[in-house]
Amino acid sequence: MRRPSWKQAAAGAALLGTGAALVGHLRYRSAMAEAGRLHAAIGTPRQETEERFDPAEVAGLPEVARRYFAHAIAPGTPLFSVALIEMEGRFLLGDRDKHQLYTMKAREVIRQPDEFVWLLRLTSGVMTVSGSDGLAEGKAWTRFWVNGTVPVAQVSTSPDMVRSAGFRGAAEAAMWLPSTLLPRNGAEWEQAGPDQARVTIRGGGHPVTLVLTLGPDGAVREVVGQRWSNANADKQFRLQPFGGTVSAERRFSGFTVPSEVMMGNHFGTEDYLPFFQARITGISYR
Repeated sequence: MRRPSWKQAAAGAALLGTGAALVGHLRYRSAMAEAGRLHAAIGTPRQETEERFDPAEVAGLPEVARRYFAHAIAPGTPLFSVALIEMEGRFLLGDRDKHQLYTMKAREVIRQPDEFVWLLRLTSGVMTVSGSDGLAEGKAWTRFWVNGTVPVAQVSTSPDMVRSAGFRGAAEAAMWLPSTLLPRNGAEWEQAGPDQARVTIRGGGHPVTLVLTLGPDGAVREVVGQRWSNANADKQFRLQPFGGTVSAERRFSGFTVPSEVMMGNHFGTEDYLPFFQARITGISYR
């Protein structure tokens, strides 16, 4: 039997490569369709919003909490439980010593206390990274592909992933869905300093405690908490600081929320990299 020529071998390799790309793309489309389904599912409130904010509800809270709510929620605002967010900005892949900058566009849905689905698209030159990150129906995941074919992050649900994602969902609900921080929703407030509050959010799998630093007007300036994460040199899950700063804010439907943020792992340490640098371009509430 004749051995194949180099041209035949090259053609065969190309065919195999095309087949692998097709399989990768089909898996990508299937995963994105599932993320889209979950995005729609948690975009539906568990019940219709009927209650509206009355400042008397928080009159007994510490001063820093009253200051926050006087700024964050206008009297009479419906106490929405779902936020649909549009964002853009920059995303840094890597660590403090070595990372690559991407342009980011994303949309996200958050349902209190900690469910979310984040649909992301990053671009750098001709390279595109897209996929989703989320916690919904009790499961967490991270799934991203290069150019819709090559998987670069495929992490399925586990207790560690659920706990880590629960921190993210609760922290982002605290920033962009201020009704999450009302005592009626299980939030507990403690004055931690003249301009600092320690807020514990309950209702998910693990309580999440955040330290909020406020301005004199009650605007959020800094958010930090201990996240269960393996984003460290040992690649081991453990509690470590995650947080960042707020440089601007906007009002949407009676809520005044951070609109420009820089966030990352190891906040407050020499390893901090603000990999998430987002500008909120729109929020609608349900």
